[in-house]
Amino acid sequence: MHFPFTQSRKAMALAIVAAVSLSTLSVQAQTHQPGVTEQVLGDGLYEMVYLPGAKSLYVASAQGFKDVNGGVLYRLDPSTLKKTGETFTDYKNFGMAMDPDGKVFYTTNTLDGGVSKVDAQSGKVLQRLMFEGKDKDGDPVGAREILWHNGTLYIGGVADPGFISVVDAKTLTLKTRIENAGKWVTGMIYSPVTQRIYAANGGGEILVINPQNNKIEQRWTPGDGKSYLFLNMAEDAKTGRLFVTDDSKAKTTLVFDEHTGKVIKQIAGDALGIKFNDKRNEIYISQRESRKVLQLDATSYSVKKSWAFDAHPNSLLVSPDGEALYVTVKQDFNEDNSTKGPDSIVKIALN
Repeated sequence: MHFPFTQSRKAMALAIVAAVSLSTLSVQAQTHQPGVTEQVLGDGLYEMVYLPGAKSLYVASAQGFKDVNGGVLYRLDPSTLKKTGETFTDYKNFGMAMDPDGKVFYTTNTLDGGVSKVDAQSGKVLQRLMFEGKDKDGDPVGAREILWHNGTLYIGGVADPGFISVVDAKTLTLKTRIENAGKWVTGMIYSPVTQRIYAANGGGEILVINPQNNKIEQRWTPGDGKSYLFLNMAEDAKTGRLFVTDDSKAKTTLVFDEHTGKVIKQIAGDALGIKFNDKRNEIYISQRESRKVLQLDATSYSVKKSWAFDAHPNSLLVSPDGEALYVTVKQDFNEDNSTKGPDSIVKIALN
C-alpha cells in the first residue's frame, strides 16, 4: 500500500512500511527459478483475492501516483497469470476481501477513504461507500486493510488515533466505528479459536475485539519494552498461534499464544506479508528488504526454501488448494512519486 500524494502522506507511508514496497524490478530475471511464473502487470499492485467460482485471481492496483487518477482491478487466470479482464476505477485500490459465497469481493479505496463492492464475474463496481472525516492535513483518512466476517466488513483507518469502520457487507452502510484503536490500524484477522477479531496497529498492539458487540476487550503487547510497528497477521487455528510481522522497527515476526496473549517465539529477519498454509503446515513471509520470499516449517520455524527476487515482494496469497503462493512484486518510487516501471505478479508452485 502507499500514501504518497502529499509530503505529509509520504512521510506517513515511509513510517508505515507495509505501505511502501521499494524495489528495482528486472522483469525476466526470476523466470528461470523452477516452479516460478512471473507476469508484468501494471503500476501500483497491492493485495489479491482468489475467487474459485469465477475462476479468477483479482489484483488491486492503485496505478501511478504522479498525474494518474484512479486505479485498476486486474482479473487474471490463476493458472497462467494471463490477464482476462480489467476494471478501471476512479479511485485507487488497495485492500481486498472476498464474500465466502464468491459472488462479490471488496476493495478499499485507500487514499480516498472508501470501500467498493465488486461483482466477481464481470469485475463491475456495484456499490461504494466513502467514509466521513479528514486527517490533520485535511485529507481523507486512509482505508487500509479489510476483513469480511459474518456479513460485516471491518476496515482499518490509518489515523492517530486509528479506528475501525464496521460496515454492513450487503447494503454497504456504516453500522458503527470502533474508536481508540491505537496509532494506524494495520492488519486484521478473525480467529475461529477465540471467536475474536485481531487488529494490529503501529503502536505495537494487537487489539482483541469481540465481534458480537464490537468492543476492544484486550490489548496484547510483546511486553519487552521495545518499540514495534505491527503490520500483517496469519493464524494457525489448530495450535492457537498468531503470527505478526514488524518490518519497520523490530525486523521480526512474533508468535503469540492466543490463549494467553503472550509472545512464545520471535523469528528474526525483515518481514512484511505473512500467510499460514494449514494444508502444508507452512508459513510464508515476504521480505521486502532482503528481496526474498521464505517458506518455513510451521512447527520448527526452520526455513525449508526461499525464492530470491531482483525486486521486493509485497502482498501474499495462498491458493484455496494450498498448492500455490501468489506474490505481488513492487517497483521503486522516484522522488516525484513516479515509478521506474510496472509491477509484477508471481505464482510459486509449492510442490
